[in-house]
Amino acid sequence: MAMEWITAMDKRPCDRNLRDVELISCRLRRVEPLCRLPSSALQQLAMCGFYEDLEKGVTLFRAGEQGRFWYAVLGGSLEVRYHATDTDGKSPVTLCNLGVGATFGESILHDLPRDSTVVTKTTCELLRVEQQDFRLIWEKNKELMNDIINSCKLKNGFGPSVSATNTSPTKRPLSPDHPNPALPITESPSPAMNRMGWALRTLLVADNSSCLKDRKVSGKLIRKCAPGTEFVDWLVNLSPIVHTRAQAAGMWQALLEEGILSHVNKEQPFKDKCFLYRFRVDEDGTAGTPSTEDINAANEQIRESLSALFQRGPDATLRMILRKPSHERTTEELELVFEELLHIAALSHLSTSIKRELSSIIVFESHAQAGTILFSQGDEGRSWYIILKGSVDVVIHGKGTVATLKSGDDFGKLALINDAPRAATIVLKENNCHLLRVDKEHFNRILRDVEANTLRLQEHGKDVLVLERVAKQRGQHSAFKYTVMSGTPAKMLEHLLETRLGNQVGGVDPFLDDFLLTHIVFMPVVQLVDELANYFHCDVSDGAQTPEEREYIMNFKKRVIQFMQKWVMAVRHAAFDEPSVCDFIEDLAAEVEADPELHEETSIIHNILTQMSRYQDDRNQNTGQKWKLPPNGQPICLFSGNMTPSKTVIRPDDDIIFRVYCADHTYCTLRFPLHTTAEIIKACAADKLQLNRGPEDLCLVEIKSNGERSVFKDNDVSIPTGLSLNGRLFVSTKDHLDALTPLPEQEGATEAPEVDVEIFSTKELAYYITIFDWDLFWAVHEYELLYHTFGRHHFGKITANLDVFLRRFNELQYWIVTEIVVTPSISKRVALLRKFIKLAAYCKEYQNLNAFFAVVMGLSNMAVSRLQQTWDKIPSKFRKLYQEFEALIDPSRNHRAYRVFVGKLQPPLIPFMPLLLKDMTFAHEGNKTSLDGLVNFEKMHMMAQTMRTLRFCRSRSLGLEPPSPKSEGDVRPYISCLRVIDNQRVLTAMSQKIEPTRKL
Repeated sequence: MAMEWITAMDKRPCDRNLRDVELISCRLRRVEPLCRLPSSALQQLAMCGFYEDLEKGVTLFRAGEQGRFWYAVLGGSLEVRYHATDTDGKSPVTLCNLGVGATFGESILHDLPRDSTVVTKTTCELLRVEQQDFRLIWEKNKELMNDIINSCKLKNGFGPSVSATNTSPTKRPLSPDHPNPALPITESPSPAMNRMGWALRTLLVADNSSCLKDRKVSGKLIRKCAPGTEFVDWLVNLSPIVHTRAQAAGMWQALLEEGILSHVNKEQPFKDKCFLYRFRVDEDGTAGTPSTEDINAANEQIRESLSALFQRGPDATLRMILRKPSHERTTEELELVFEELLHIAALSHLSTSIKRELSSIIVFESHAQAGTILFSQGDEGRSWYIILKGSVDVVIHGKGTVATLKSGDDFGKLALINDAPRAATIVLKENNCHLLRVDKEHFNRILRDVEANTLRLQEHGKDVLVLERVAKQRGQHSAFKYTVMSGTPAKMLEHLLETRLGNQVGGVDPFLDDFLLTHIVFMPVVQLVDELANYFHCDVSDGAQTPEEREYIMNFKKRVIQFMQKWVMAVRHAAFDEPSVCDFIEDLAAEVEADPELHEETSIIHNILTQMSRYQDDRNQNTGQKWKLPPNGQPICLFSGNMTPSKTVIRPDDDIIFRVYCADHTYCTLRFPLHTTAEIIKACAADKLQLNRGPEDLCLVEIKSNGERSVFKDNDVSIPTGLSLNGRLFVSTKDHLDALTPLPEQEGATEAPEVDVEIFSTKELAYYITIFDWDLFWAVHEYELLYHTFGRHHFGKITANLDVFLRRFNELQYWIVTEIVVTPSISKRVALLRKFIKLAAYCKEYQNLNAFFAVVMGLSNMAVSRLQQTWDKIPSKFRKLYQEFEALIDPSRNHRAYRVFVGKLQPPLIPFMPLLLKDMTFAHEGNKTSLDGLVNFEKMHMMAQTMRTLRFCRSRSLGLEPPSPKSEGDVRPYISCLRVIDNQRVLTAMSQKIEPTRKL
């Protein structure tokens, strides 16, 4: 039999018959791992492979040679050698030995030169396959062949670690399409993770009833292992901060990815299933039985360890998903990846549909060693990379290192787009670099799909509108198949009137609403009104019209009227604040009255007129509304002295009274409308304070309680409402800015009623805080988010209502800290902590999430969290509740815990406003407003999505039942004027005074 297959193998491939192929296939089937290939692949190898019988010491190929063959070892062994540079005088280094079943030479797939030398160590039998034949077999059996090659590498020691003996930069080996998520991503665990793993294992071993036991699997004894389900059960029961099994699984995965924990067969990432896992120290036999001291130390350390592990869990879960092949990622996992991609700056220019496609094919890749060469100048471009963690050097022959790329940067795209060789060598600058990778075939496919689904409308040879085909959902009867990606403002408006109004059937495309919410960024109101007027009066200069032309014109007129209705509904009073809009509405009303063909639109235009009339009457009644910014840092109030009344909107022409100081702390009192610019305030204050300097030598500046300075631009508006809690306005010459100091009163607390918070029930406090906050939140217009993000000076608009609401957040946060650190009695501090934890719970119950965050962040402030003696006296149920709240405000993964929670709520609710502003800022800074002269409407869509959150939260009125109406007269004044110190240095000093740091 042996002679028969050798005889068959000795024949030239073209001379082999079916009997020969069968004999050779049978021989190959006895070789692990080739036996895993399907019969068709083995037959292909048998038909095209050559047999080689070589003596000891034969060099198959040398490093640097161009590869022509792929090999599989059928008998004997070979040595893989690495040759250092010719000038270093060192002999070749043996990287590893290849035995029966090993495969090598796959660099021929990419036309890469050999990166090592292979020499026979004994007499060898090899199967040799030519490049062209191997490529065909590879393409038909890509996944299996990839698995075989990579398992051979692991078995024989290939990988990043084989070059550890070499001091020169190492070339990254051919990596698999998807790294095995069951294997660690680091060469060795970090000290911090080692400590966490040690604490968990110590407590598990010490727990006699724990899941960690010796188990017999397939006749083999596995020491101290446990199923993933039992690991999860134990962790959920151990700590109150772990709320779900998914969170626990993520924490165990964080240990697994650093090699502290592993699947017993190294085949599975951590799963909440009956797969067996064990700690590395039990696997290598280096662990002993923990002593009493060890158990005590672990108990002391476990809270901190679990908190840190809890933070790492979500990222570890995401990395595990990104190491899976596309077909193994679940719908929930794809959504998780997609949400993460939304916040990667390097992808911000891509459309939502592209990011969704990337979520299924993008791969996580990690490299343990600094100095590893990711790819070399001149190599074929095979992947595009994004740096998640670490940094890389960009090296060009003859120039050296020309740039260093850091977290958030991307590289490698140009070679893929141009189908050109790499223009530079990329060398990892740090250990443990984390990258995202998009391979060429997927990159090219996505680009092809994008171009195929993109429709470009041109005028005079230039793009004026770019549309993307959208896939219809089942049962959806939308009148449009394309969504707007970018365009000129005028063309987008025309497209909107033609496709989103009239008798068009509604769909899920939010283009109209996005346009109405964001047009002020790219199409000022006056320009929009002019364009609408042109469409409405398009028949003025026409002569005789055919019936078809007349019908078309009348339809367009109706669409303009419908547009105005949608505009007023979307932005409310902001539309009526513009004189050009009011004039146009009256013009439309007159046209409708005069033209019988527009009779159907009469009810629409009358409704708009009614709303406009009501708004103007209300505005006239409140004309000259006056506000006051008290000198002691209290919230702004009406001139009468009452705090902000229910649902009172601050308007641009409202007056505000405030003080402006100079360097010697003398001041003047000014009264100006809120839309007054910093330049005018500066000039008037300088005149009153007799600062005899020109306007160009002066500046208006805020001095905060901690001494920080913030200089205002001359065209800034809404200045007094934007000050910090204890901030003060100063006017100063530019060369004396450094001499400005805070007022002595700024370091103290703001003035407030002398009332003990303990006299109020916690539920009453939460109720009236929510009522007060709701009124402030209701007054914030969606446009103020745009003004805040792009800069008020770009629009000349105020953000006073948003400023006051944000100021309220800081006021609540620092009120919590202030009340605790001014309380010298430890028993009263304990009572306060309990009260404030309950206050957070009631705010959460009332869905006042802005106040909930403020309270919890106040309790997390360093001046409070360091009061260990106080916290130690808190009952465990309150500590557990507080830990749950901490987990909910956890900022990791872009506040994912909060986003998931708030996504399940129904209005009315008060959202965490700083996060909405962060989303707006990310959309603005991560995306260009204009692309090739066209408005980037993808950016407008992202911003409108955030702005719609405000509308959703307020879509139902607040209707809470008061817990005790009798106390309203006492509680309302208290919660509207809180005692606050906002200087962190002062707060920390006060905290140190009531509980000095213990000396060890």
